[in-house]
Amino acid sequence: MTSLRDRAISLFQTACEAADPGIALSRALAAAPLPVPDRGGTLRIVAIGKAAVPMAESLIAHVADQSFVALVVTNYENARPVAGAVVMASGHPVPDENGAKAAVAVEAMLRDARPEDRVIALISGGGSALLPAPVEGVSLADKAETSRLLLGAGVDISQLNLVRQALSRLKGGGLLRAANAAPVTGYILSDVIGDDLRVIASGLTVAPVGSRADARALLHAQGLWLQLPAAVRAALDRDTPAAPVPVALNVLIGSNRKSLEAMQAAACDGSAIISDRLIGDVSDAAAQIILAAQNPGPYRCLVFGGETTVKLSGNGLGGRNQELALRVAMAMPDIGRDWAFLSGGTDGRDGPTDAAGGVVDARTVARIVAAGGNPAALLANNDSHRALSLAGDLLVSGATGTNVADVQVLLLGPSH
Repeated sequence: MTSLRDRAISLFQTACEAADPGIALSRALAAAPLPVPDRGGTLRIVAIGKAAVPMAESLIAHVADQSFVALVVTNYENARPVAGAVVMASGHPVPDENGAKAAVAVEAMLRDARPEDRVIALISGGGSALLPAPVEGVSLADKAETSRLLLGAGVDISQLNLVRQALSRLKGGGLLRAANAAPVTGYILSDVIGDDLRVIASGLTVAPVGSRADARALLHAQGLWLQLPAAVRAALDRDTPAAPVPVALNVLIGSNRKSLEAMQAAACDGSAIISDRLIGDVSDAAAQIILAAQNPGPYRCLVFGGETTVKLSGNGLGGRNQELALRVAMAMPDIGRDWAFLSGGTDGRDGPTDAAGGVVDARTVARIVAAGGNPAALLANNDSHRALSLAGDLLVSGATGTNVADVQVLLLGPSH
């Protein structure tokens, strides 16, 4: 008989498979014709994100009889050769010099675009970190420190990208400006709850979330302004207006919601999507899940999706999904039945760890203690990776080649 834990892992795999980027792009291309270059023009393909490789493979197979050039930028775990394309790998979640080199390569490719060309941008989650292109005067280290401060303050992804866009040459529509007069079509796999295109990969093909003034206001409100590198403050204080952003045709091909619906369908009877906006502080999210466990109604499979935030108070190793799983394990009361809870990132990577998240049950805390760990101390130090490792409760999937944010599932056994 399949255990609740095994079923939870199977449903996580279903969520990832539902977001298969190659299939999603093929479906979109079948639904509407791909823009064709004018006579003598070239198709310029730029694929950026954790799902860049399969998206590029799908598109190249579709246009094999056309004149095209292709550049793929993805994370190290998902990088592999793509016939007909140049593949560049870079760092995620922490940007690195390889990402900066990739950004220069993207700009060089687009700089050569002519009006008769067509630019196809294949965009998926992770593009913000994978393609760092700091504005003049700001170093990669400056941007990394700014992101570290913002993440440590627990800001949401939209607030983070507001600042990232203000400090980038390519984000917030910068890719459109770089393409000169060539029309751009974007095919986008969303890793953002609510599918705000300005936020996915920091909005490479859409207008920015806000202005430099908005970014300054956020940083002041968070009490971070004086902690920022001087070069970042100087860049955000510039009074020169931003260049206008051209308009692209953007097509959304996949999302977190579609993966939740696939999980619900795979679970068959007795399943429900409880929330597709599990956002905000991870402790509040844990409370929502525990409340649902105590009041499940007729359902025994409760599905959630979203992207929480963690406010750092320690120096341990973990990620938002691992911490959410640990918090649920520690706070779940005796509900009179067996249960298993899984929280995982659909990209297979939760924070700077080798895990996608965690899968816990009523005996998780006892296993941590038996292995010599102090769950409360580990949680206080944001050391959820070690805590779940002691319990044998890490969810390790490896890179999935896709990214549609996080999914959670709570499975309930029969009442005792």
